[in-house]
Amino acid sequence: MKKLLLVFLLSGFFISCKETTQEHLDKAKEAITTEIKTSVDSLEENTKAKIDSVKEKTKAKVDSLKLKSAEQLEKAAQELKESLHK
Repeated sequence: MKKLLLVFLLSGFFISCKETTQEHLDKAKEAITTEIKTSVDSLEENTKAKIDSVKEKTKAKVDSLKLKSAEQLEKAAQELKESLHK
């Protein structure tokens, strides 16, 4: 009889510990999920900012090259005109 009572008490103890452990695991899972989502959102914002920065720098370089090539074309056209008039 004592053994049976001991078995029931230990079973109850382990079952209650299992539920508590499961609750802790669920809370930890939720916390990790939230942390990962926050990290992903932050990474997404940083990536978008860097992409925008690269786009702006690229556009500025392209505009600069367009201006330089236009100047060189004008210079070449002027030299051609001068050589034709000679």
